[in-house]
Amino acid sequence: MSNTVYFGDNLKLLESLPDEVADLIYIDPPFNTGKMQGRRRLKTVRAEDGEGDRIGFGGKSYQTEVLGHGNYNDVFADFEAFILPRLQQAYRVLKADGSFYFHIDYREAHYCKVALDQIFGRENFINEIIWAYDFGGRAKDRWPAKHDTIFFYAKDRLNFTFNVDDIDRIPYMAPGLVGPEKAAKGKLPTDTWWHTIVGTNSREKTGYPTQKPIGILERIVRASSDPGDLVLDFFAGSGTTGQACLNLGRKFILCDSNPQAIEIMKKRFALNVDIEWKLI
Repeated sequence: MSNTVYFGDNLKLLESLPDEVADLIYIDPPFNTGKMQGRRRLKTVRAEDGEGDRIGFGGKSYQTEVLGHGNYNDVFADFEAFILPRLQQAYRVLKADGSFYFHIDYREAHYCKVALDQIFGRENFINEIIWAYDFGGRAKDRWPAKHDTIFFYAKDRLNFTFNVDDIDRIPYMAPGLVGPEKAAKGKLPTDTWWHTIVGTNSREKTGYPTQKPIGILERIVRASSDPGDLVLDFFAGSGTTGQACLNLGRKFILCDSNPQAIEIMKKRFALNVDIEWKLI
């Protein structure tokens, strides 16, 4: 099977796929924030002192140039009615020893956890992963929200892939307490992942709103699939799941209904000629 990107309704795609085809499914659906999600793509150039619109390192002046805008409407009148049939289809197309990662934020996480327990079975719930970051604005009337939730389920908790030796390691907070050998090797991450978001000036930034870091997806792909396995992401967005698969030798099926997402993926995967592009 070749790597494939579909443009169209992901429910139609899911319904067309055979049973138990995917080794790993990761999805990052719209979070139902009730607003238009958007992001500007910017470039900064050196300006004469005092003439730019921002100050950089050493007090030097820079001028901002807007390269473009990206947005999508993140509003659903009934988020549960939208997501439930897609979760049911995801369970059907997941292999018997497959894993499922569901990325969401605090607004809908509790509803989705109940739905996932019903579909996958509470006994097949493996982890609630907290992706924590510290970037952006801070609310003044509450504790600032600086994390997302990733629910990790197996189709069968007695038979699923988890490549503990392939997971990227992180530094010890107190390396002097564990000795030089352990300190050099690092430790396994817990269920709380501290990882920066894709910043404005990041080299991996594509300009797509809500783009997720490649480090998060590579950790998931390494842990829960093997080389040559098929990974499915039917809310593909900027295509980070596909990029992680290309980096790590997995096959992928991606889908998105946003034309902007498809255009960004075409640019991102421009050097990979073995990708098929299909309209649903």
